[in-house]
Amino acid sequence: MSLSKQEMAALVARDIPHGAYVNLGIGQPTLVADHLPEGSGVVLHTENGMLNMGPAAQGDEADQDLTNAGKQPVTELPGSSYFDSAASFAMMRGGHLDVCVLGAFQVSASGDLANWHTGDPDAIPAVGGAMDLAIGAKSVFVMMTLFAKDGSPKLVPACTYPLTGVGCVDRVYTDLATFDLTADGVVVRETFGISYDELAERLDVPLSR
Repeated sequence: MSLSKQEMAALVARDIPHGAYVNLGIGQPTLVADHLPEGSGVVLHTENGMLNMGPAAQGDEADQDLTNAGKQPVTELPGSSYFDSAASFAMMRGGHLDVCVLGAFQVSASGDLANWHTGDPDAIPAVGGAMDLAIGAKSVFVMMTLFAKDGSPKLVPACTYPLTGVGCVDRVYTDLATFDLTADGVVVRETFGISYDELAERLDVPLSR
């Protein structure tokens, strides 16, 4: 069976190195915070000005003044700190983050990222900090469904949507497979509820394993 959003988030959390400084993008990536094991040493950063963010707040722990960049209530871990947007973006742009996890509309085989606008006339552009994260983080992970609602692949030979970053994505986590984007092409790490051959038939991107 294909993976749920929570199962995808658990896979991402598993692969984040111990002690890494990490930014979780708005949407599905925020779920990763709930799957980091105790003692992971991972320090979560949010572009709205918080370092060492904890998992999502539940019930009475919710404080509307303590949110992540997606305005969701979160918890704070011991040693957490707060700062303004200028300092936050300086961390992002200055290469101080080890990993960022972002959502995407499309990712190309060469690692180009499109996640802020579909280009449709009625679509509302979501311009935020993704472009700063895409070029500033040492590793960029994408978490998305492999196919759009109309069945079209989101891992493509070349993005047709406006780009967020060029050649920036290192790994893609989807509900059907996990991929590494390397200088030698797209490498399939794991598949879920689909065979490698079926995957190759449904994508227009050359694959290897």
